[in-house]
Amino acid sequence: MNPLLSVKGTIITGFVLAIIAAVVFRNGAFSILEIEVWLHSIAGVLWIGLLYYFNFVQVPGVGAALADSDGPGPAAINKYIAPRALFWFRWAAVATWITGVGALANLLGHTGALNALIFNGDTQVQIIGLGAWLGTIMLFNVWVLIWPNQKKILGLDGKEHSADAIASAKKTALLASRTNAVLSIPMLLCMTAYGHGGMPF
Repeated sequence: MNPLLSVKGTIITGFVLAIIAAVVFRNGAFSILEIEVWLHSIAGVLWIGLLYYFNFVQVPGVGAALADSDGPGPAAINKYIAPRALFWFRWAAVATWITGVGALANLLGHTGALNALIFNGDTQVQIIGLGAWLGTIMLFNVWVLIWPNQKKILGLDGKEHSADAIASAKKTALLASRTNAVLSIPMLLCMTAYGHGGMPF
């Protein structure tokens, strides 16, 4: 059976190939930190990729579908695509944050991680601390603002909501999502700058 014919098979195949590459080109034992950083990167790409999909593809696409009186409407996206994308989105956010906390603690030690979060230390430590705070704010937005309001919008909470409540939920979810899109840009700068010797400018 072709593993590429299922999502699970595709994910497993990717991990198997990555592990083979790591074993072939590895000198010495693997460290927990290296594994955490790798998993942090995978989860982060999934999270931010979906964030950009929502902001740059789905929201404008649903808007265009609503404006097109002869088109198919947004029902297919809202019923079949959005709930699945939101599942991966919110759990990728959690996985990114957890692996990030673990990597930060293993990289700097508990005292160093705390110093990073209070911006106490050299520039490199402050850079990763800022990135960690931006990621934490983004995680808060996902679970406290975006997901509860998306449940109302998509009817996933099993309750009836007035048109005004849904309009308010749409605005809150949109602004929180756009805030995350804004914060993702400096957050990614901080994360890559830490790993590559400092800010590029």
